Amino acid sequence: MKAIIPAAGLGTRFLPATKCSPKELLPVLDKPVMQYVVEEALEPEGVNGAVIVNSHEKPQIEAYFEEDLAFEEMLRERGKGELADKVHEAGALPVSFVYQDDPKGLGHAVLCAQSEMDGDPFFVLLGDYFVPGRQMCVRMAEISRAHNNASVIAVAPVPADQVSRYGIIAGEQIGSYGDTQVGPEEEGAVWRVTGLVEKPAPEEAPSHLFIVGRYLLSPRIMELLATQGPGAGGEIQLTDAMERLLEEEEMYAIVVDPAEGCDTGTPAAWAATNARMALANPAFTDAFREELGDASL
Repeated sequence: MKAIIPAAGLGTRFLPATKCSPKELLPVLDKPVMQYVVEEALEPEGVNGAVIVNSHEKPQIEAYFEEDLAFEEMLRERGKGELADKVHEAGALPVSFVYQDDPKGLGHAVLCAQSEMDGDPFFVLLGDYFVPGRQMCVRMAEISRAHNNASVIAVAPVPADQVSRYGIIAGEQIGSYGDTQVGPEEEGAVWRVTGLVEKPAPEEAPSHLFIVGRYLLSPRIMELLATQGPGAGGEIQLTDAMERLLEEEEMYAIVVDPAEGCDTGTPAAWAATNARMALANPAFTDAFREELGDASL
């Protein structure tokens, strides 16, 4: 099983910083965002590789994940063995690359990875959001196995007055993850999905649950994407192919707390994620508080 991580975008929200350095390589503490996403993608049982959908304009991402034995040896010779180990870990991750030089939407990005797929279900992880605990996709895989390897998406509640900004699911709750029973829009609720509505008006929204950027999809979706016409914005939309998939196969959703993950999609969110991670990591907390000069944070 593979995981697809789209990364061909220009990162315009971070300009001018991303003029020369891809936003996927912006650091959160001592690792780039993309490494967190790759490590999360590899966490579920059975996932043996991550496929990054890159652009030829961003060779730095591929260079980051390449093995560099000479650099590692230089670090070790200088007594920096711990840093050499960290560099080695990044270069040893099972990452491959395909390219999307003419971005035509998320669905097109996923389709660009078709040659790397092995006929199994696959994950899609959007690269500006990562889950430090790495368990969201693990839960999704468990739900999929419990329902004959059906597609599973992660969803989260959004206030009624904001549903018009998102893709919203239709369906019904069929149970809960684990032993605790929860309400339909509470964390852990499991839904059978019957429809996907893109940016509905509040009075027309079938629920208040939106997709948070984690998908576990049937291999059939690749065949549907190959014949999927342009949708919103003139792009090939993954949700359009997923709606077609619903006509043939069952699909499920698990309600998650979006705060389980870290958003890095805007400069403000990226800065907040760095602060959040620094406060949560004992190796950084004291130094971070000292540098900030506010022990009350």
